[in-house]
This record gives sequence, structure tokens and C-alpha cells, in this order.
Amino acid sequence: MADIPVDGNTRVAWVPAISNKAAPTTTELNAGMLLQNVITADGLVGFEAETADVDTTSLASTFDTLTIGRDSFSGTMLRLKKQDGTDTAYNTLVRGASGYIVIRRHVTETTGWAASQKVQVFPVICGQTRELAPEANTVARYEVPTKVNAAPELRATVA
Repeated sequence: MADIPVDGNTRVAWVPAISNKAAPTTTELNAGMLLQNVITADGLVGFEAETADVDTTSLASTFDTLTIGRDSFSGTMLRLKKQDGTDTAYNTLVRGASGYIVIRRHVTETTGWAASQKVQVFPVICGQTRELAPEANTVARYEVPTKVNAAPELRATVA
């Protein structure tokens, strides 16, 4: 088996509407806005699942036991590069905007959406944009908190 490089193999889109998050269509995905070219290299933040522990230990136990509890995502946000001229991402991802962050991993980002591809679909509402302080040797950047407001579909298949 060969390792899968991450560089250039992640596609991220803001999609305004998806009727079935387990099976988004290519039409729905193509109606979205691609973001991977304006997201910083470290800018896809918090889209990793966390599972809470549930203590199942009894008074009679001599060993602490656990089972799985609720899943969650915390601190999800996008860190983006500010664009000159018309900045479509900046103008779209405003406080209160609702939609879906769709992430496709392990396929060249330039490959178009196609049936049977695996994607992750996160229903989100955007928080207030946070302009980042200027720093030497970097581009102008901002962050958009993305609050996951319904259960995501982590193993969706493009229809």
C-alpha cells in the first residue's frame, strides 16, 4: 500500500442547499463555491470528530470501563486569504449565512465532482468574520467560525 499525500488532494466547497446530505448531487455541489484555493494551508480547522466517554463502571467494578457517548466537532472554522477586487468568499460567508461545508479528501482537488465519490457534508451557520492581525511575510487573512448546527454526514456518497 502507498501513502496518500494531502497536498493538492482536498477539495472544500460552500454549498447553499443540499436536499439529502447522505447523497449530495453533482448539480448541488457544482452550484457551490470552491474554497480550497483561498483557504490557508492550515485553514480547515476543527473538522475532526470527537467522541465523548460514557462511564459504565459500577460500584462493584475493579476496572474503569467506558463506552461511546455523543460525537461533536468543536472550534470548526475556515481561515481564508483575503482577495483583492471582488472577494466572493468574504462576501458570502457572513454572519448568519447557512449552508454546507463539503469536504472531499484523497482525490486531486482539480478533479470535478462525480458520482460515487466520498465526501463529508457539514450543515453549518457562519459566525462573525474575524480579521486577523497583520503579520510580516504573510497575506491578509480572516477567519469564519462555522457552527455545525445539525449532525453531519461523514461518509456521504455523491449521487
